This record gives sequence, C-alpha cells and structure tokens, in this order.
Amino acid sequence: MAKVSKEDVLSYLEGANMLEISDLISDIEEKFGVSAAAPVAVAGVAAPADAGAAAEEKSEFNVELTACGDKKIGVIKAIREITSVGLKEAKDMADGAPSIVKESLGKEEAEEVKKKLEEAGATVTLK
Repeated sequence: MAKVSKEDVLSYLEGANMLEISDLISDIEEKFGVSAAAPVAVAGVAAPADAGAAAEEKSEFNVELTACGDKKIGVIKAIREITSVGLKEAKDMADGAPSIVKESLGKEEAEEVKKKLEEAGATVTLK
C-alpha cells in the first residue's frame, strides 16, 4: 500500500467541499472512537476569565437554515450564491434542514446572509 503523507491529506482537504470534509470527520470519529468536539468543550470551559466576559455581546454567529419553505428552488439558489457550493451540496443543505449554511460570521454579515435566505423563502436563525 502506498504511504500517504500529511501533505497529501492537506492537499485533498483544500480541494474538498465542506460536506466531504464533514463526512470524513464523522468517519474518523467513528473508526477511532474519538470526538472532534471534545477539545473545543475543554477550551470553552477554560476561556472565560471572569463573569463579566460572559456578559459581553456575541461577536460570531452561525447562520442556520431551519426550514426551506415552499420556495425550495429559490432557497437552493440563495445557498449556492452565499456559499459557492455545488447544486447537490446546496440541495442537501436545503433537504437536511436544520443545517448550518455559514459559520463564524460577524453580526452584519450574518444578518445579510439571513436576509438573503429569508427573501428566498427560507426560515433562518442565527446562533
């Protein structure tokens, strides 16, 4: 069997779309019995330095498509415009609602993405 280098893996990930990467992560978690969420949870517990930090306004938002509504084709077009994914990936996001369309956006950009999706007929929440 040919040996795969770290550079080969990184090269694959650069060319892969988010759904392929998500599937790969799920497969790795299942095969090796690990969870990618565990380090995030530990870092999240250690991050707040004081009680005042928790009261600060949230600066990053995830845009979640909760339902695509009656105008599914318009929603798929909006998803493709916003994310630059292919038709199949956009359709999978619409069919798989609730699903995250964009992650870690500033408040203004998240509101703009939400507005575009709602104009297309989708139901959207910011998390």
